[in-house]
Amino acid sequence: MSAAGVVPLLDVVATAVSAAIARVRPEAAGTDPMVRRSDRADFRSDAALPLARRSGTNPGELAERLVAHFVPGESVERVAVSGPGFLNTAVADTALWKQVAARLDNPRLGVPANRTGQRVVVDYSGPNVAKEMHVGHLRTTIIGDSLVRVLGFLGAEVVRVNHLGDWGTQFGMLIQYLDEHPDRPWRSGESTVSALDGLYKAARARFDTDLAFADRARARVVALQSGDEATTARWREIVAESARAFDAIYTRLGVLLTADDRVGESFYNPMLPETVAALLEVGVAEYSAGAVVVASREVNGPDGTPAVLIAHKSDGGCGYDSTDLATLRHRVTTLAAHRLLYVTDSRQALHFRLVFEAAHRAGWLTDAVSAEHVTYGTILGPDNKPFKTRAGGTVRLTDLLDAAVAAAAAVVAEKNPDLPAADLAAIAEQAGIGAVKYADLSTGRVKDYVFDPVRMTAFSGNTGVYLQYAHARIQGILVRAGDPARTPVDPTVALASAERALVLTLDAHGAVIADVATTLEPHRLAGHLYDLARAFTAFYDTCPVLTAPEPVRANRLALCRLTAATLANGLDLLGIAAPTRM
Repeated sequence: MSAAGVVPLLDVVATAVSAAIARVRPEAAGTDPMVRRSDRADFRSDAALPLARRSGTNPGELAERLVAHFVPGESVERVAVSGPGFLNTAVADTALWKQVAARLDNPRLGVPANRTGQRVVVDYSGPNVAKEMHVGHLRTTIIGDSLVRVLGFLGAEVVRVNHLGDWGTQFGMLIQYLDEHPDRPWRSGESTVSALDGLYKAARARFDTDLAFADRARARVVALQSGDEATTARWREIVAESARAFDAIYTRLGVLLTADDRVGESFYNPMLPETVAALLEVGVAEYSAGAVVVASREVNGPDGTPAVLIAHKSDGGCGYDSTDLATLRHRVTTLAAHRLLYVTDSRQALHFRLVFEAAHRAGWLTDAVSAEHVTYGTILGPDNKPFKTRAGGTVRLTDLLDAAVAAAAAVVAEKNPDLPAADLAAIAEQAGIGAVKYADLSTGRVKDYVFDPVRMTAFSGNTGVYLQYAHARIQGILVRAGDPARTPVDPTVALASAERALVLTLDAHGAVIADVATTLEPHRLAGHLYDLARAFTAFYDTCPVLTAPEPVRANRLALCRLTAATLANGLDLLGIAAPTRM
C-alpha cells in the first residue's frame, strides 16, 4: 500500500502494459497505455491500435508481440489479444481480495490526498440580501458545496465564499421606502425576509414610476456609500435578518456554508479605486466618454466593436464589473489562491470571460493561477420550461424542499408503514433533501433537468433514495451478522463473477473522485455510486452472505463493509446523508 493511498488495479495494469510497450517499441515508451474497464475482461488496453497506425504495422500482430513481451506479476494474471488488437487483461483473485483488505484498512479507503498545497477559492450560492432564496439558488449551492467537499477531501485548502448581493441602488430604494412607510412592519419572525422581499418589490415599483422618490433613493445610496450612521445601521439590520434566513436554508440543505463564509459585495467597495488604478497603470483599462473601460481583445459585441467591461462608470459609480474585477484581484493577491471557481449559471458566461481576460492581461491570472466559470443548466417544471409557480412567479427554495420531503414521506411510509411518526419525519427529511441534491448532481452540470419530486424520491432507479436505501440495507446485513468489523479477508478464496465485478467497481472510487476534481462534474461521482449500488445488488442476489461457509462468509462481509463505507464516503462528497435505516 502506498503511503499516499492504495494503488488502483487499473494503474497496476496500465504500468504492466506500458512496460510491454517499452520492450517492444522503445521509441514509444511513455505512450498512453489506454487501459479501461471492459465487459469482456477485467481491463482492456487499446494502445496497440494507434501504435500500429503510426508505424504502419498490423495492430493484431503488434498486440501479439506485446502479449509475448508481457511479464505477468502478482496482480495481473494473464493477458490475451481480442478483436482487431485489444489487450484483455485479467487480475488475479488474490490481488482483488488484497485490494479489498487494503482499502478497508485505510481510513481514506485508499484514496490519496494528492491536492495538498493547493489553495482553491470556491464562490457559490450568493443570494441577494432582502430577497428570499428561490429555485435559482439551488444548483449553485448544491454544485458548489459538492466541489468544496471533493477538493477538500483530496487535500486542497478550500476557501468557501458566499458572495452576497448586499450593495447597490436596491438598498437605497429599500431603506428610503422603509423610512417613508413606518406603518409597514417587516420584522415578523420567520417571515422577515419574505416581508422584506415584498417591500423591496413595492420600492422598486415606486422607484420606476415616481421620479422624486427615485431621486431620494439615489441620495440614500450616496448616504450609504458615504457611511451615514442611520442609513448604515438600517442596512446592517437588513443584512443580519437576511443572513439568518439564508443560514436556516443552508442548515436544512446540509451544506458547509457558515457565517464566516459570507463576503458581500460591500466588502470589496473600498478596493474599487485601487483596482481601477491598477488596470489603468498597466494599460489594460482606458478612459472612454468619462468612464474607465476594459475593451476585450477576444470578444466583439453585436455591432462588431470590442465588448467592454465598465471598471468605473461615467457618473462616478461602480457596478458588477468593477466588483468582480476587485474580487478576483483580492483572491489572487491577498488570499493567495491557486485556483478560482465561480459557480454561477451559464447566462453569466460572457461576463466572466471578459473578467478573466482582463485579469490575464493585468497579470493577476497566470500559468500558476487559474480561474474557471463553473456553469450549469436550468431547473425545469413539468412543462419543460423554467420552473415557476402557477401564478408565473419564482418558486421559493423552501417550498421546493417541502415538496420533495413530502414526496419522500409518502414513499417511506409505504415501504415501512410501522415507522413511528418521529422516525418517519426524520427519514423523510434526509431522503427528501438527498433526493433533491442527487437529482441535481446526477445530471450533467450543463444540462437542464425537470424537477419531479415523485420520480426523484423513488426507491428504484437512479435516485438518491435508491442509494440511501442501498447503504441502509447493507448496514442491516452487517447488524444481522454480529460484529464483522474485525473479520479478516482470506485472499485464497476464489471469486464469483459478481464479487469480481463489485471489487473492480469499488477499485475505481479514487479515480472517479480525482476526475471530479479536474472536470468539476459531480455527476461522474453520482453515476459511479449508482453503478456501485447496482453491482452490490447483483452480488447480494447471487452470493449468499450470512449463510455462506467460512472463509467465504468473512470475505463477503468484508465486501459489504467496504461497499457501505464507499457509498457513505461518496454520498458525503455529494453532501447527501447516508442513513442506517429507511
